[in-house]
Amino acid sequence: MTESLEERQPHADTVHDVHELAVLDRIFPLLPVADSQLLGPGDDAAVLAAPDGRFVVTTDMMVHGPDFRLAWSQPHDLGWKAAASNLADVAAMGARPTGLVVAIAATPDTPVSMLEGISAGLRDACALLAPGCGVVGGDMSVSDTLTLAVTAFGDLEGRPPVLRSGARVGDVVALAGNAGVAAAGLRLLFDEGVDVSGNPDPVAAAAVRAREPRLVGAQLAPTPPISSGVDAAVAGATAMLDVSDGLALDAARIARASGVCVDLHRSTLGEDVESALRGGEDHALLATFGPDATLPAGFRVIGSVRAGTGVSLDGEAVGGVLGWDPYVGWDGRTG
Repeated sequence: MTESLEERQPHADTVHDVHELAVLDRIFPLLPVADSQLLGPGDDAAVLAAPDGRFVVTTDMMVHGPDFRLAWSQPHDLGWKAAASNLADVAAMGARPTGLVVAIAATPDTPVSMLEGISAGLRDACALLAPGCGVVGGDMSVSDTLTLAVTAFGDLEGRPPVLRSGARVGDVVALAGNAGVAAAGLRLLFDEGVDVSGNPDPVAAAAVRAREPRLVGAQLAPTPPISSGVDAAVAGATAMLDVSDGLALDAARIARASGVCVDLHRSTLGEDVESALRGGEDHALLATFGPDATLPAGFRVIGSVRAGTGVSLDGEAVGGVLGWDPYVGWDGRTG
């Protein structure tokens, strides 16, 4: 039988007990301060420096059920993943992440310690993946479903943004980060991180994670190569995006935006080609570069751009369900 949140932390103060202002007093000291912050939490809005005169902005949500399971993820994992997924979108534009705004809707019986853990995850992800980026504000609300919504900002530092629409015939296709590792971890959780009734189980999930820390960790707390986004932009990347929904699906987005075919090479995708093609949430960076470009450290060639449409694997069109869709899930299941 799966433990409830109250059973996992039976003596914790809840947000209902403590009230909003006291909760904020407890989590603010845990949040990272952004280097670009001119005015942080405490007023109606934050103020960030924008020396470039432009800023990149993106947003992403994590909802209990389709995006994470409390029985599988620790609070620190949730904060880390919420930061990492948004930082990767900023990096995919060739920008340096500067700030996050975080909104959390939680049930009244949510322990304050859970919000403290989420805050610590946000802090640690920013410190490791995007030093200088911090949480500059946000909001709190009540809901029947735990939900995190993050808005991230980035600085282009005088460079043009790297779009999905810039790939050209003859470019090489390169990847920084993993492909299919997080999907393999999710499959393990669905197959083994459950009780006899098939419900997510924290004890079983912990055992799977202890046995396969790389695979399960890549799903619950991914470590995308955030700094590689700026490196790619400086090296002249012609197109780029964050691989969140699966390599094949996200490559198809570049192909469609650029009016080309992205041809991937099977030999570069490892032993589990299907997971690499269709599994998402590694938050790798997929980029195209001119044929004479010197790839920055961390990128490896996995294909080429040719005339045509869509995505192919060694010249053969990739068909079927390509990857993650929030309304139908991945591999017939949601995370």
